[in-house]
Amino acid sequence: MAERIIPFNRPAYIAKEENYVMDVIKKGHMSGDGEYTKKSNALLEKITGAQKALMTTSCTHALEMTGILLNIRPGDEVIIPSFTFVSTVNAFVLRGAKPVFVDIRPDTLNMDETKLERLVTPKTKAIVPVHYAGVGCEMDTILKIAKAHNLKIVEDNAHGLFGKYRGQNLGTFGDLATQSFHETKNISCGEGGAILINDAVLNERAEIIREKGTNRSRFFRGLIDKYTWVDVGSSYLPSEVLAAVLFAQLEARDSIQQRRKDIWQAYAQCLAGWALEHAVRFPVIPDYCEQPYHMFYMLMPSLEVRTRFLAWMKSKGVICVFHYLPLHLSDMGISFGGKPGDCPVTEDISDRLARLPMFYNMEQTDLDYVIEQIQAFDQF
Repeated sequence: MAERIIPFNRPAYIAKEENYVMDVIKKGHMSGDGEYTKKSNALLEKITGAQKALMTTSCTHALEMTGILLNIRPGDEVIIPSFTFVSTVNAFVLRGAKPVFVDIRPDTLNMDETKLERLVTPKTKAIVPVHYAGVGCEMDTILKIAKAHNLKIVEDNAHGLFGKYRGQNLGTFGDLATQSFHETKNISCGEGGAILINDAVLNERAEIIREKGTNRSRFFRGLIDKYTWVDVGSSYLPSEVLAAVLFAQLEARDSIQQRRKDIWQAYAQCLAGWALEHAVRFPVIPDYCEQPYHMFYMLMPSLEVRTRFLAWMKSKGVICVFHYLPLHLSDMGISFGGKPGDCPVTEDISDRLARLPMFYNMEQTDLDYVIEQIQAFDQF
């Protein structure tokens, strides 16, 4: 058993979180939509360029809100990549929709836009691009297809805060987009998320859905003298404690992002020769995409090599992990008609991908150690 343990992830910590949390406690407003929630919403709008941002308890809940806002109903179809987290699909299955799984590109691991149009049917209501590792999907083509078929777009931008596609911020292409502030993300508050609204027509209803289906927000703005139940909804507001933590990290975004960039580049540069020698592939970042340095992954030559690699690193005290399993081959995916061979690139990539430790507070000596252990792995 290795004496030294380097985790795959550790949430960013910059110390200012404590001050803001104590401020919340002292002021006595700990429920949602207080000072720090509003500050975080405003700062997210400034950072992303979205016309409206609303913090939620999780990205999962933000995705569920999009399903309600788009009036997804039983029998509708939503096109979603098989290579994503289960929340992406659950949000629409909960509304009775059928997920239609699309394969991914072998380079960026994003939704393969060349396979989209053939999956569109009269029942299709939305396309859900997932910006894997924060690298932008081919939004020009996706937008063109959506417009041609009168479809809505929901960007799952859980990985992509600060990312750009052709100079435009991710999360601002679709009618709606979602963000994650889970502890594994660049900016986090443990559990948290946000919905980005790019169609102002949806603003008021989003507030209602987020407030348990009531028009409480209008009441607090003095627009009505009492509030009541007016729509479906749930409790999607995060507490002020979480918002305070998030706001502190959003303020420190430049230093957090710079450190993550340094770690990502260290892996890419120091392991380049080793990777070339052993046919290991690194992430592909198109010239027209700006990535947010969310993760560094490697594609091993085979499942067997990846299995040996993960075991080797664990024996050295370094926790590396794989990522998504193909959703179309899960128990639920099969119940919707998924079968082997439907998404061959997803099935191949899922078996070979390994993610390296990457977090803001990672010590340089630990980073150097991880690189040394990777370079020492030769069980190909």
